[in-house]
Amino acid sequence: MTASKESAFDRKPHRTLLGLTIPVLGSLIAEPLTGLVDTAFVKELGPAPGAALGLATIALSSLVWVFSFLGVGTQTEIASARGQEDPDLERRIGSTALTLALGIGTLLALVAWILLDPLVTLLGAEGLIHDHAVSYLTIRLPTLPAVLVSFTCFGILRGSQNMKTPLWIAIGINLLNIVLDGILIFGVGPIPAFGFKGAAWASTVSLILGSLFAWYSVRPAVSIQFIPDSKIITSLLKVGRDMFIRTGSLTLFLVLATRSATALGPEAGAAHQAIRSVWLFLALLLDAWAASAQSLVAFNLGNGKIKTARRVANLATLWAFSTGVAITFGMLVWTNSVNLLLVPPEARDLFPRAWFYCALFQPINALSFVTDGIHWGTRDYAFLRNGMAAITVVSLVPLLLLQANGTIDLNWIWLITGGWITLRALLGCIRVWPGVGNAPLKV
Repeated sequence: MTASKESAFDRKPHRTLLGLTIPVLGSLIAEPLTGLVDTAFVKELGPAPGAALGLATIALSSLVWVFSFLGVGTQTEIASARGQEDPDLERRIGSTALTLALGIGTLLALVAWILLDPLVTLLGAEGLIHDHAVSYLTIRLPTLPAVLVSFTCFGILRGSQNMKTPLWIAIGINLLNIVLDGILIFGVGPIPAFGFKGAAWASTVSLILGSLFAWYSVRPAVSIQFIPDSKIITSLLKVGRDMFIRTGSLTLFLVLATRSATALGPEAGAAHQAIRSVWLFLALLLDAWAASAQSLVAFNLGNGKIKTARRVANLATLWAFSTGVAITFGMLVWTNSVNLLLVPPEARDLFPRAWFYCALFQPINALSFVTDGIHWGTRDYAFLRNGMAAITVVSLVPLLLLQANGTIDLNWIWLITGGWITLRALLGCIRVWPGVGNAPLKV
């Protein structure tokens, strides 16, 4: 394809962007939606299991997010190779990325299993909450290779602008999880009630089966042979280095915020888990715009069309911000319903104000996520690395100071989180508009 050839985005930009984004809305939310379903079921078991679920899921998310470069880097490289019309390069990228995902996921699960008890203790869990979290993670850790393989497969598919296959896989995962949650937590007929462990088994079975379908779906496109390409490995590991610091910084903030909430007691921990589960669900919902922008930006840069790539950034940001505004209104309207659905009775008084602060920052949250996608598409990983590290250090100062002097509460935790989100969005935006430093989209 030459730089002058007209693409679908050139002809119908809004329709093309929406056509890519709408299927991603489902495929991106598999893990957080699983967490929301688990939270709704587990809250019936009391505040201690609810708080333990919050710790366990943030630990799993932390382990997975640190290696999210496997999906992000693969998506950008596949999209760029497609823009260059190089199918052989696409195949080599896909095979190499999947080999890395399987190897890293297996090693990660083994190391996490060995360090499981001190890991849960480090997150601030004690007594019954600690025991529940350990039992949940023992069952869930085998899903880590499956989740990383799924992330990579989804990166391959999205880089090829195939957004529908990940959607159907995600729908299957969540429907199966819902069915298994009801059966395994509370028991049905001859099947006994496994209680809190039942939620872990439901998620484990669903995610492993989903990864097998994801793996199968990419085989025709990339001719998977598990013969890694050393140059592609080096390229992906460089992305991994920058993304490790970037995502590690993001995860560190979320982990310490959850730790602060858990230290306030099981009621605050359970209320925080409900808000955090919804926040994560909505964040990845907003990230659908980022995924579409990433593929289109990388494709157009690979095709030599920087002005079109910048136009993608403009439209994706506009749509994402509008979605964030709609989410804020929806959250405010559904405050009482979410409180009743996800929060144990003992913790419901702590929920409304912190939920309000979470809702208030959703439009800004949308900007932070969509600009991440734009920068991933331009391979501007070092900028994201440095920015996120600095923002996290600045944002942790008030969180840790308030905790040290005993004045922290759930409302302050979410206000500080809002400030952290705002700094992320500001840094992401000024890299594109006007384009500070050596911005890749500067025309």
